[in-house]
Order: sequence, then structure tokens, then C-alpha cells
Amino acid sequence: MSVSKSNKILPLIGISSHGRLLQQYSQLINSFIMKEFMFFIRKQSDSELTLSPERHQQFLKGCETYIAKLKKEGKLISAQPIEREGNIISRKDNVWKDVSFSETKEVIGGYYHILAEDLSEEIALAKANPEFEYNPDTRIEVRPIKMKEDTSGFVYPTNYKFSKDR
Repeated sequence: MSVSKSNKILPLIGISSHGRLLQQYSQLINSFIMKEFMFFIRKQSDSELTLSPERHQQFLKGCETYIAKLKKEGKLISAQPIEREGNIISRKDNVWKDVSFSETKEVIGGYYHILAEDLSEEIALAKANPEFEYNPDTRIEVRPIKMKEDTSGFVYPTNYKFSKDR
């Protein structure tokens, strides 16, 4: 496994120039980097209102266990429930519309910001969420996060830091 001094023969990976070597190295490294995903918990009802107090506590404990497992595996960036208060705003023809969540049939009850190798792994992580066991009307929307604009090269900012205690 040696490289010739002229750098024209690289038998280890079968390439013939530094440019190709760097390109292949970059692709290899990127294949090992985890991708970021979001999943949004979509609900038609509030667990606290539809479950018995005991069942609701079991549900909360299930969420705590699920979050702890994701943290231990280094898959979780953040996760939080979202209050059912708030409004949906929109604008059409320069006219603003402001609608209370109470007027909608489905709301986002929470989110998870996850690291996964690919969409398949992210879907498997979402399927393990305890929401499905306790709230049968739940749907989880799984979406990759766009980190960079392809056309302009703009990189979107992030404020999180990876650490073992995360």
C-alpha cells in the first residue's frame, strides 16, 4: 500500500492524480458523516386530554426512554413538545390572515432534530417513537434538513455543539 513519489500511481485506490484523490477522499468522508433530519409529530388530539392519567404518565415515560436511547446512540440533536397555543399566519395579495390553532384539525405536537445515515434510518427511528403506541391518530413527518443551497453555496447556520452529554 504505497504511493509512488511521482504521485502518478496510487494503487491503493486506483487513481492517477491528486485532484481525483481529493475528490474520492471527500466523497468517502462525506459518506461517513451523519445527515440531519427533522421529524414533526402531527396530532389530531392532545394526549393529556385523551389518555387516562395513568396511561398519560406511561406515554411520558415512554417518550423519556425513547429520548434517552437516541441521546445515548448520538442520534439526537434536540427534541421538544410544542404548546397547542399559537396561530397560523399567511399572506395572499398583501392581505394577512391569522388563524388560531384551535380552528385547525391537526397540529404539530412536537419535533425531533435527529442525526441519521440516511432517510431509511431516520424512518426506522421515527417508527420506534412511542407516539404510535399511545396516540393512534399520530402521523410523523420525516424530512431531511437542507444544510446548503446548491445554486448559491450558502451554508445555513447552526448553533448546536456536539458533546457526549447531549
